[in-house]
Formats: sequence, structure tokens, C-alpha cells
Amino acid sequence: MLSVNNLGLQYGKRILFDEVDLKFTPGNCYGVIGANGAGKSTFLKILSGEIDPNRGSVTLEPGNRMAVLKQNHFEFEEEEVLNTVIMGYREMYDIMVEKNAIYMNPDATEEEGLRAADLENTFGEMGGWTAESDAAELLSHLGIDESLHYSQMKTLTGPQKVKVLLAQALFGNPDILLLDEPTNDLDAETVSWLADFLADFKNTVIVVSHDRYFLDMVCTHMVDIDFQRIQLFTGNYTFWYESSQLMSKQMADRNKKVEQKRKEMMEFIQRFSANASKSRQATSRKKALEKLNLEDIKPSTRKYPFINFQPEREPGDQILRVDKLSYRNDKGELLFKDISFTMNKNEKIALLSKDSSAITTFFQVLAGELEPATGTVEWGQTITFDYLPNENDAYFSAENNLDLINWLRQFSEEKDEQFIRGFLGRMLFSGEEVNKKSGVLSGGEKVRCMLSKMMLNQPNFLLLDEPTNHLDLESITALNNALTDFKGNMIFTSHDHKLVSTVANRIIEITPKGMVDSLQNFDDYLVSPSIREQREKLYGHAISVG
Repeated sequence: MLSVNNLGLQYGKRILFDEVDLKFTPGNCYGVIGANGAGKSTFLKILSGEIDPNRGSVTLEPGNRMAVLKQNHFEFEEEEVLNTVIMGYREMYDIMVEKNAIYMNPDATEEEGLRAADLENTFGEMGGWTAESDAAELLSHLGIDESLHYSQMKTLTGPQKVKVLLAQALFGNPDILLLDEPTNDLDAETVSWLADFLADFKNTVIVVSHDRYFLDMVCTHMVDIDFQRIQLFTGNYTFWYESSQLMSKQMADRNKKVEQKRKEMMEFIQRFSANASKSRQATSRKKALEKLNLEDIKPSTRKYPFINFQPEREPGDQILRVDKLSYRNDKGELLFKDISFTMNKNEKIALLSKDSSAITTFFQVLAGELEPATGTVEWGQTITFDYLPNENDAYFSAENNLDLINWLRQFSEEKDEQFIRGFLGRMLFSGEEVNKKSGVLSGGEKVRCMLSKMMLNQPNFLLLDEPTNHLDLESITALNNALTDFKGNMIFTSHDHKLVSTVANRIIEITPKGMVDSLQNFDDYLVSPSIREQREKLYGHAISVG
């Protein structure tokens, strides 16, 4: 068990949180949520002992082992991949190194031999005799090919290093598992496998993630950092969100009787309890919800940006035609080829690829920023598109370091300051924040500005390359709702499973050998045997279905 007692942290006059008392118990998965800058990652660093609080203490039950997902991707550059994973159980790894050094020393003394025998027994009791096979199995599940297991970490790509470090954290059945954004750079199949792994994990998991699907699949509780407090709530992210929204609505409805409100809340809890079987943590969450007191549910104090895309004109019948599109990068590598499709009215296409650079290049070709090697892109005459790029630094360069009012004004036909202020206010830039220089914005603030620009343009077609990057859960939820309600067409890509599964009504996956085109929804696409067969032919290897 892990206990937090009277915890407080502040930097100067800024208090992140204070008087925090929590207990994290085995068998539960706790999702840590909060707005950007609220202190989620900092809280995990306090739990792991990486930084000290100003007040209070963190107590780990004696004999318990804690594992942490490392954030420094270059920490183990000279180590072999397999050894890097085993290092997740440091005591076991050190014993392995010491005993192997004795075995390999031809001049080892009798005393050292006895020491090696003792180490061997301890090593076996810790599960060391299967350490290499256990580590290899984790790596394989995470998509690290066996041919790389004895390579040095420095030879791996960035996403591959992330997967190895995730395997390191999972290795050896730790008592407490701390994971900060574990789904970053993972494809949908790997995220599904990780969700299954954590569902079967018998000990304590504490996770920070912006992936709502993942939080829903694995979490039994939510840890909410908000207004200098940290509070614990029963249920997954969707239960926390919908229950707090219902409570806020009830508080606003002063005329409704107390008993009627109570009945609504009880029906809401029972509905979620009944649907708990749809999630990975079904049994534990259902039991937790059945024990839930109404007093435990509180309205959220979060603010959600107002995102609403209203097309200036309705699209005609001719939307977009792509014919035999292909592209090679500067190294001559083929990123995609023979991509052909025609879009129909009301279609919202989720674009997939194992190679994120291929997707970004494809968007740049559609937007007219790059010329394809072969093929054509033909937009309908009534189509007005706007493009949200993955990298938006060009819009916030030092030469264009305007305050937010003047930054947004350059994209607006309406130049009145009150109109611009009102628009920024809906996107949570209020008061003196509108005087902030665009060059010093955070990643999430930049994306909110880009979304504001798109809303002002009123396009009837959206091109969105990873629109949820850098956004907090509140902004992601608002964007998800806006894209669901959008009356035009779109092509988008996102690692946010829930966004893709609730918005897309067509899936296109591009590869250097061709494409897969399906009218199935995202969840069906991932498990369809026929789709999997097509994908395996294009990629040349088996694909797990999670």
C-alpha cells in the first residue's frame, strides 16, 4: 500500500496542492487527471521520491517495490535491450550481474563460490530464472522484434525506446506501478494489449494519461487535481465526467426536488454499474460503484473551451477525389503509393499508418504544401478546407510575436476587439491572458489558438493532423464533441482511441505497398479478420488484435 499524508507543494507563492491525504490500495488502478499545469506529473514524481514536497510525507509499505516509467529516453543508450528491461527490477539485475561475474572469474575463491550459490538461490526466489524469457515476452507484446533484443538501446528509434522503457516498468510484477503517459507513441493494438495487461495486474497502478479510452479501460478510480486540492473519486474517467456534469446540471436546477435529484443519480450509478462489463476492470469497478455514496459525487470545477465548427456553406456533391497518390521522401524512401479514393457527403475519414511521417506528408500533399511523386488531388468546387498541421511553430514565429488579440485578428474578417476578446474567452483566454505574446504560449495554448483560427474561417472540410496533441482532457472532450457535431467532411488522424471511434465513419490506412479502405467503425476495423488479413499482406508480418 502507498499512503500520502498531509502533502503540500508550492513554488514561491504558487500552491499546486495542499493538505492531501490519500491511500492507494492493491487491485486498483488510479487515473490522475487535471488541467495542463495542475501538477499531475509532479505528483507522480513526489510519489516516486524524485522530488520532495514542501510538507507532508509519502509512505511505501515495507517490503513493497515501486516501478516507474522512465521519461529519459537516452538513459540506457549503451545497454542491451533485454538487460534494460530486466533493470526494471534493479535488485534482481544487480544480483544477476554479481553472480555472473563470479561464474566468469576463473580465479574465484571458495568463499566467492559460496556467495554465488547464495545469490543463485535468492535470484531464483525472485523469479530470476525466467527473467530473460519474461523480458522477451514483454518486448514482443509491445512490438519489439526478437532480432532487436540483444541490440544496444542507442540503435533503436524513439518510439522503440519508449516501448522498451514501458517493458522495463512492467517487468517483475512491482507492487506499485507509476506510469506517466504510457500510451504515447503506441499503436492501437499495443494500447489494447497494455490495457489487458493492467486489467490482470493484481497490484497498484497509478497512471497519468490524456487517452480517455485507456483511462476508461483500466481505471477503477480517478485522482482529480483541481484548485489546489487532490480528491479521489470512484469509477473510470467517463463515469467521473458524466456524473460531475449531471451533478452540475442538478445544482443549476434549483426547482427540482431533492428526491427527484437523488433518483436521477441512483439511476445513473446503476446504469454505469450494469455497463461495467464493457470495460477491462469490470468486476472491481462494478463492486466499487455499488458501494458508492451519493455524497462522494461532486460537480467538477473544470472549464471546457467552446469549440464549434460551423461551415459557411454546405458542401456540394463533389467533395474530394484522390487518384494514385504516392510520395518519396528526401532519402528516396516510399512513404505511400497507389492511394485512391473518392469522398462522399458526410464522410469523416480517420487516416491510419504505422509511419507517422507518412501521415503528416499525406496531409501536406492534400493541403497543397507538397507535390506528390505521382497522382492527383481534386477538390470539389464548393469545398473550402482548413488544415491543422502537426507542427504549428510557423504560425508562432519570433517575427510574428503578436499578442493574442492581434494574432487572432489577422485571421478574422471582423476586426472589432470586443469580438476577438469574446472569441478568445470562449477558448479560455480571458482577462489579461489576451495580452500574452503568441511566441510564449504552451503547446496546448497554441493548439487552442489554431482551433480558433479554423472556427473563424468556417470551412466545410477539416484536415486535422493529431489535433489532440498537447491538449488537456477538457479540451480533448470539447474537441471530440465538436467533431462529432460537425456537419461537413473531414480527414483526421489521432492517437486518441475514443476520438477516432466516435467520430470516424470510414477508415483508410496507408502504407508503402498500398492502402486499406473500410466503411467499418474503428473498433470493428481493429478486430475484423478480413481487414487484418489485408493489413498483414501490406505490412508483411502478423498483426495482434489485442
